[in-house]
Amino acid sequence: MRVEDLTKTLDQSALAEDLTPEQLTAVCDEVRELHVAALCSWPQFVPLMVEQLRGCDVKVCTVIDFPLGDGGSEAKVAQAERAVEEGVDEIEVVMNYRAMLAGDFGAARDELRAVTRAVRSRAANGGRGDVLIKVIIEAPRLDDKLSRLACLIVEDAGADFAKTCTGVGTAATVHDVELMRDALSESVGVKAAGGVRTLEDVQTLVGAGAARGGTSAAPQVLAELQALNGS
Repeated sequence: MRVEDLTKTLDQSALAEDLTPEQLTAVCDEVRELHVAALCSWPQFVPLMVEQLRGCDVKVCTVIDFPLGDGGSEAKVAQAERAVEEGVDEIEVVMNYRAMLAGDFGAARDELRAVTRAVRSRAANGGRGDVLIKVIIEAPRLDDKLSRLACLIVEDAGADFAKTCTGVGTAATVHDVELMRDALSESVGVKAAGGVRTLEDVQTLVGAGAARGGTSAAPQVLAELQALNGS
């Protein structure tokens, strides 16, 4: 695999709880050189990322209601709308997986529909292009039946991607990726994240059907590939 074939499947995450603006600025400098698909960090850092990544091909991504996903529909919508107003290109919203576990599927569905409508509307009213919406379903906390249902809800809500998990106490697996890919139509992508740290991790999960891989170690992954290719 060539480096240029891998870069646009990678999202670099910067989600340490004690992350500073100076540290994030350094990450921005790094991803500008790597040309990864997106840089994902906390909502309060969206303006900084927009400024630092202006004019390059790396998308600005942020998380909504991360990592618990139980902050409520109004809070999710408000956070997502603000991110769009501040110039984000992609959002990753955590599904209310606790509602899924409790059997309250309608609540999880209605919440995602509200977020998706708000993002699409705010982007259109702002004269911007589409903002990509990824939904983190926390598949490792669900059984197979609930994971499939979660994927159907994600697609019904009009999101662009279903993502395996937050990586906070969870990790992506080949099984989850394969199940999600099977449950979704081709119009909705799968993103694998959580415990993805090596080139082998990325290649295995992409081989299982993931179109994107999220990692906090994109520089190391790409360096592995360059070394493998002898460059």
